[in-house]
Amino acid sequence: MFDRFQYSALSPPRQVRAAPRRDWRRPTWCDGRVTRAPARQLVRLGPDDLADRLTEALHVYVAAMGYPTSTARHRRTLWLEHVRRPGWRAVGWVDAAGTLLGIAYGYAGGPGQWWYEEVRRGLAPAAPSDRRWLEDYFELTELHVRPDAQGYGLGGGLLRALLDGVPNAHVLLSTPEYGGQAPSRAWRLYRRTGFQDVLRHHRFTGDARPFAVLGRPLPLDPPTPRA
Repeated sequence: MFDRFQYSALSPPRQVRAAPRRDWRRPTWCDGRVTRAPARQLVRLGPDDLADRLTEALHVYVAAMGYPTSTARHRRTLWLEHVRRPGWRAVGWVDAAGTLLGIAYGYAGGPGQWWYEEVRRGLAPAAPSDRRWLEDYFELTELHVRPDAQGYGLGGGLLRALLDGVPNAHVLLSTPEYGGQAPSRAWRLYRRTGFQDVLRHHRFTGDARPFAVLGRPLPLDPPTPRA
């Protein structure tokens, strides 16, 4: 069974009964934000939890990315393979009924991994200081919130929960370029939390879309208090 954080995103706050074995201490990254969203719980997911909820998690992924539903079939094996990588961790948002609303996971990146080698190729012409991003990093592999649950700060909660306590020196991620359109919610979240450009307009093998690789040192800065 997954472990629940005490992170409320509801208005007004509601009492939630916890089983006696649960640890309800408030995490250090929680900013106490209150929104008008329904009751939601932020939970840690272990490898078995992800396996049990994989169909549901992939549905969130496909819906958030706007991909065809067939994409989920091609990602199942990959997501299950990722749980065996060093430093793997995952978090999710669930509603009052236990339905998964958001998912994020990542692991320690390193040589031999597909993403590492793809980014290393893109950084080959860069200065040595830029290539040092690939030393001692945590790869934020996936972070997705179901479209109907977006706009309530769930993405920020996932980001902070996932990276809380990560021992690596910095975090890297890739996200599609937004081109001439307005920056997406994901882009705005990453910029708010201090992610900077590492590599822009990069094309990963097998994907024609341009991607940005973003990074920042760890740990994250404390959240800015709301006025």
